[in-house]
Amino acid sequence: DSAIVRALKEAAENNKQVTILVEIKARFDEENNIRWAKELEMMGCHVIYGIPGLKVHSKMTLVVRKEEGFINRYVHLSTGNYNENTAKVYTDIGYFTCNEDFARDISDVFNVVTGYSKPASLKRVISAPDDLRDYLISLIDREIKYHKKYKNGAITAKLNSLEDFMIAEKLYEASKAGVKIRLIIRGICCLIPRVKGLSDNIRVHSIVGRFLEHTRILEFNNNDRPRIFLSSADWMRRNLDRRIELLFEIYNDEIKMKLKNILELYWKDNVKSWELREDKEYKKFKMKTELFNAQEYFIQGQVYNGEV
Repeated sequence: DSAIVRALKEAAENNKQVTILVEIKARFDEENNIRWAKELEMMGCHVIYGIPGLKVHSKMTLVVRKEEGFINRYVHLSTGNYNENTAKVYTDIGYFTCNEDFARDISDVFNVVTGYSKPASLKRVISAPDDLRDYLISLIDREIKYHKKYKNGAITAKLNSLEDFMIAEKLYEASKAGVKIRLIIRGICCLIPRVKGLSDNIRVHSIVGRFLEHTRILEFNNNDRPRIFLSSADWMRRNLDRRIELLFEIYNDEIKMKLKNILELYWKDNVKSWELREDKEYKKFKMKTELFNAQEYFIQGQVYNGEV
C-alpha cells in the first residue's frame, strides 16, 4: 500500500476536498495507478485521468489551507515521482514553497489539466508542450550573447537524456561561439562532444552508481549572475512535444548555492562517472586525482553549503 494514497484517503475522510490527477500511462505503474484511482474515487476524491493526447509527467502538489481567517497556499514541485518504491533508488530533488506567484501558477496549471480553464500566462513556471523548448533555446541564446560580449558564457545541465535535435543544434552553436558546456546525462545523448570545430567546448559525463540518477538541474552563468532551474523534463522530443512538463527557476540564494554545489560535486565524480568521447564511446576516467564518489558523499550527508 502507498503512504501517499493512505494520506489522501484520510484527508477525504476528514471532509477535505481532494483532487488527484492519476497518469494511467505511467510506465510500470499502470495497474497500481488504476487500482489506486478507483479506491480514491470510492473515498470521495475527485480523480482526473489526464489530458487526451498528452502524458502528464510534471510532479506537483498544491495544498490550500484556511489559517487564522486567511487562505494560504503551499506548493511542492519535484524532479521525481510521488512513488515510494522509486524514491528508495532514484536521486531526485523536491522544492517546497508558499510563494504566492508559484501558488498562482500551479493553481492555473491544475485548472488546465482538470479541464476547468484554458492555459493562463504563467510567471514562475514554464510548461511543455507550450513554451518549454523555446524558453530553453532562449536561455542558450542568451549565453551565446553574453559570451560574445564578456567571454564568460557557461552552461551546466544534469539530465536523464538529451535527444531533441533543436536543442542539440543550439548547443553546438553555443560551443562554436565559445560557451563552455558541461552535461551530466545518465542515459541517451544524441550530441557528440569534443568534435573539433563543432563541439570543442562540450563535455559529457554519465554517472551510473548505486542510485539511478534522475534529477534535472540546469545552470546558466548569465554574465556571472547564475540562474538555476529544476525541471521534470528531459531534453527529448517526447517530453517537449507530447507531455505536460514543468521547469521553474530557483530564486532563493541559499537554495541556489546548494544546487550549484550539487552540480559541482557530480562533475567532480571520478569513480562512477564515465565520459562520452568524440568517437561516441564512453570511457572511464584515468585516476590522476583523489577518488571521489558523489553518491557516497551525499549518502554520508556531506552536502551542500560549503566549498566544493
